[in-house]
Amino acid sequence: MKTFKYVMLTLLSVVLVISISVFIFFQTAPQIGTDPEGARLERMKEASNFKDGKFENSVETLMNMSFSTFRKVLKEQLFSSGESRKPQDQIITIPFNADSFLEADSSVAITWFGHSTLLIRIDGVTILTDPVLVGERASMFPFIGPKRFDYSHHLELDELPPIDLVLISHDHYDHLDYPTIKALAGNIDRFYMPLGVGAHFEHWGVLPENIIELNWWDEVEIGGLKLALAPTRHFSGRAIRDRFNTLWGSWVISGKSKNLYFSGDSGYFPGFKEIGETYGPFDLTFMECGAYNEGWSEIHMFPEETAQAHLDVKGRLLMPIHWGKFDLSLHPWKESVQRLTKKADEENIDLVTPEVGQIFLLPDTIKYSNWWEDYP
Repeated sequence: MKTFKYVMLTLLSVVLVISISVFIFFQTAPQIGTDPEGARLERMKEASNFKDGKFENSVETLMNMSFSTFRKVLKEQLFSSGESRKPQDQIITIPFNADSFLEADSSVAITWFGHSTLLIRIDGVTILTDPVLVGERASMFPFIGPKRFDYSHHLELDELPPIDLVLISHDHYDHLDYPTIKALAGNIDRFYMPLGVGAHFEHWGVLPENIIELNWWDEVEIGGLKLALAPTRHFSGRAIRDRFNTLWGSWVISGKSKNLYFSGDSGYFPGFKEIGETYGPFDLTFMECGAYNEGWSEIHMFPEETAQAHLDVKGRLLMPIHWGKFDLSLHPWKESVQRLTKKADEENIDLVTPEVGQIFLLPDTIKYSNWWEDYP
């Protein structure tokens, strides 16, 4: 009997220590960020898409997967080696040259650094999107969670040219990277983001006057460009209980002669047609292509839906993003771009697939190779 009591007390002590440690972690870990409050929260409450303390999608969006799907996902995670979900060889990246990027003889220059991180120069304005460059994992924890793929070179921040502004689509870890923002905080004057996300930025030391938060369909002008935050079908959150606490969205970047669309993350929804009617046609779309699964099909598109979304927004060239850097689902790492390529051929969509670090110019007549096929 004494032995049983001792074991139970030991177990309870362990559970208590773990519980206290978890509570302290979520209260103190800076990378998690913080909740909106004060004037920021009051502005959020005025938004029509903010109800009962949470933001809502424009169409009903179910977040809970069925038990059968959950069982399939769990089985895959526990018993699959997962080798096909990430490259088995190092991905050789193209050395990035900031001077060449700035001197490019084109109205638009683009470089992709994997996933949703893009460097865009349009009409002399240099834009960085969803920068995940310093952190090695798309996770709240530095030691567990999706780790970035093995690149021959991961870009260092000091290799970037001067950045005029940063665009953030939402606050998930694979789009909003704490160490990257901390490093950029003192060097960039304008960070544009959806409502509420600015709370994280202020918590991390970004000056309030450098934070510009928009609701869906809000527009701003800077340096001759028009920026607009458009809806997506997704969600937000960096901890356990903060889902929908901040807004999510996509970005319209309208220059003097070129019109660009950055999708952020989204499930397929009628809003793409509305965006196309309001702001299209687009010379180039950067569309989410990866991390899909039947269990969360309403918040991430399948590749065939990516192609349709491009058509809905009235895009000309389509460049897939949200792939090639992290294992965030159960499908093989290059399946997304393979399926998109097939669908693009069927729909006569012009696809551009530059390698990581490569400078892509618009307009551009280069036929890009299927470089991912060189890797197992």
